[in-house]
Parts: sequence; C-alpha cells; structure tokens
Amino acid sequence: MIEQIRRQFDLAWALADLHLAALDDDDFLWEPAPLVWTVHRDECGRWWPDWPDTEPDPIPAPTIAWTTWHMIFWWSTALAHVRGLTPPDRSSISWPGSEDAVARIRELGEQWSDLLTTLSGADLAAPATFPWGEGSGRTVADTVLWLNVELTKNAAEIGQLRMLRAAH
Repeated sequence: MIEQIRRQFDLAWALADLHLAALDDDDFLWEPAPLVWTVHRDECGRWWPDWPDTEPDPIPAPTIAWTTWHMIFWWSTALAHVRGLTPPDRSSISWPGSEDAVARIRELGEQWSDLLTTLSGADLAAPATFPWGEGSGRTVADTVLWLNVELTKNAAEIGQLRMLRAAH
C-alpha cells in the first residue's frame, strides 16, 4: 500500500506545486469576499491568522495567505505526529510572509516525501490520533491518506482563488 500512497502524494504535490509556483505577492492577501479569513501583521512584524475558537456560520472565504498558513500548520502538525514528536501549538505557527510561504510549504513537502520513503506496512498500521483525536481507531495510514486529500483540497482552493482574482 505504501507505494500507492507515495504515488498519490506525488500527484497531489504536482497539483499543489503547479499553483504555488504561479503565485505572486499580490495574490496572497487578495480578499475574495467581504467576509474573509486572512493574516494580520502584529507590532513585531509577524503575521498571524484569523482563528476563531468556534467555526462561524457562514464560514469566511480564506485568502491565499490564510490557506498557505493553514497548510504550514497542518503539515507541521502531521509530520510531528507521524514522527512521534510533540506537535507545535497552533498559536506558535505564524505565516512567514509571501516571500517565504511557498518555500516553507516546499520544505514541508520534501520532509513528507522523505518520511514516506521510510514508512513500512507496520508503521502504517500503527495507531494515530491526528487529525481525529484519541480513541478514533485510526491508523498512520489514515493520517497519510488524509494528508494527500488535504493537500489536494488546499491546492484546489489556491487555484480557484487565483482564477477568481485574475477574473476581477
């Protein structure tokens, strides 16, 4: 199964990198709607995402900056979980800015790809809590497959936002 997972990741990554490579600085903070999730610079110059404790209704449209922050957040967390390390707290992960966001995502993609080359069938069968929580009955294979889907979803969101911005 690991070979199929790796091939699926390679396909998802190719789609994501296609959109990431085409981004320019103005794409990141473009707001597609009046109600958005984005990132905001603090007094020290660091960028922090909008993050409510409870999901609002309606859900705001994300900016590409927010989406790339979200990718950095979940990927960093997934890597830590699968490696058996303590995941970073969400509130410790800032957005690195338009110049560094794509580079950080590519770095995480390389780390994930390297991790996939080390996983065995036994590793995939091990229990996993991310992103489902304790007692879910899920495995590392579930986490790895979820990551491929999440990556594909985020790539599609970025692509759609790029097209909407270009159409305006």
